Amino acid sequence: MHKINVLALGSDSFNTSLEELKDYLNFNLDLKNHKNQNFNDYDIILFHEDYLDITNYKKYFSGAKNTIKILVSKSKNSLPNFFHNKLLLPTTVRDLNSLVENSVVKKNYSKNSSIKIKEYILDKNEKKLLKNNIFISLTEKEIQLLELFLNNKAPINKEQILKIVWHYAKDADTHTVETHIYRLRKKIKEYFSDENFIENNKSGYFI
Repeated sequence: MHKINVLALGSDSFNTSLEELKDYLNFNLDLKNHKNQNFNDYDIILFHEDYLDITNYKKYFSGAKNTIKILVSKSKNSLPNFFHNKLLLPTTVRDLNSLVENSVVKKNYSKNSSIKIKEYILDKNEKKLLKNNIFISLTEKEIQLLELFLNNKAPINKEQILKIVWHYAKDADTHTVETHIYRLRKKIKEYFSDENFIENNKSGYFI
């Protein structure tokens, strides 16, 4: 993973405190308070609660949709919706490093586990297929089938599916493939009323 880039926005005293810790931090720290910065150049923005009135947070970060926003605060009140996490003061260098690193890992993990398929979201972590706040639970094999169909532009036949997903297991044959696809189609039809999610022709199955 590349070195994490963090922008700190705060009062002079807050920035001075961070400046003194720079040699002990596991990430790149930028303390330049330029209002016209491209916030998406950073992985994380540390935002001190005293720096800007809360009503201006969204306006200030309107161009930071892809950046993790961490509120630095002395208050134990609930976290405003606009922020992803909170660093509670007083803190330690160890806790600061840990929060920054874990926030990036969590974001990357979530990004890699959520896959858009048509109008649906495949959540590999939760093993769910979601659409409009409705979801169905999936087995590991069903997830592998969906990923296989998604990653192949051309239809894929039962023999190929058997080879890739079941690795020619002794207890599996093309009937096993047909059964799993039938059950998956049935769940999708029952919960989403979608009969065309998984399609097939003489060449095989596809999405």
